[in-house]
Amino acid sequence: MSQTYYRPIPAEHGRWQLAGGWVRFSQFEILRRGEAARITDTASDEVMDALTTPRAPVLGLAMDRPRIMGIVNATPDSFSDGGSYDGVSHARALLAEGAEILDIGGESTRPGAQDVPVPQEIDRVVPVIAAMRGLAGISVDTRKAQVAQAAIKAGAGLVNDVSGFDFDPDMARVVADSGLPVCLMHAQGIPSTMQDNPSYGDVLLDVYDALAQRIARAEAAGIPRDRIVVDPGIGFGKTEAHNLAILRRISLFHGLGCAVLLGVSRKRFIGSVAGVERAVDRAAGSLAVTLAGVAQGIQIHRVHDVETTRQGLALWQAVTGGDK
Repeated sequence: MSQTYYRPIPAEHGRWQLAGGWVRFSQFEILRRGEAARITDTASDEVMDALTTPRAPVLGLAMDRPRIMGIVNATPDSFSDGGSYDGVSHARALLAEGAEILDIGGESTRPGAQDVPVPQEIDRVVPVIAAMRGLAGISVDTRKAQVAQAAIKAGAGLVNDVSGFDFDPDMARVVADSGLPVCLMHAQGIPSTMQDNPSYGDVLLDVYDALAQRIARAEAAGIPRDRIVVDPGIGFGKTEAHNLAILRRISLFHGLGCAVLLGVSRKRFIGSVAGVERAVDRAAGSLAVTLAGVAQGIQIHRVHDVETTRQGLALWQAVTGGDK
């Protein structure tokens, strides 16, 4: 028999609290490869523990409500806004708009992007991290152990590795030794080639299994599960259809027992669906997808448009009572 996956179905008056947060559920969608989904009211104690245990705080922030991570691209070639501003000034502006975490990166991971040498990446991110130290939770967006080490020394409190420890074999050791949390993302391939022809058997379950393997590898390296955040990697080696399939059932990933990060801001599939060519004009579509993730209990939202997201969340919480 194929493996069984349990996706919690959000319900306004559900019996159980999903991941200790604002979403409740009473039923599960049972998913198996090659079979039609079906609904059940029961699951094992192991499944229930994974789905209902409150998640550990990340960067001092409780995971019982949605959190906004502002994107600071200290690069000249980001797909959305690279090279258009000074990193420190932009980081301060995002804080003023309501960002609770700053994700500072010095290497573009847009489709087709090329690797940046380690010294250059360090030179880009360390001054921004040092300037923001103590003002907000700081994440360093890097695949490279040496960059992570320099960033941690400068004040980063979270390592956001879009390769999920696949790129640099020393990254797991660096994170384990630091005692800091890590975000492990799923990507199929590397940025320069990941969109050439991405293919999956069942994208939702394939990505779930790949993240489970990344978590197991991190735990084997000495990183406990309560220090791991997972990211299904929307747009990283995935077609529009793949992205939408993941987003429709993204609550499945709570079954991994970790906080979940969602990064959809300004991405190409939003422009394709909405008919919006320029990335900077995709704030409304980005907010719509973000709120869909919030409704499925996703805890951390990585965004460019912090003020727009803050307003959207405030209204969502006021209308739904999702802040209680």
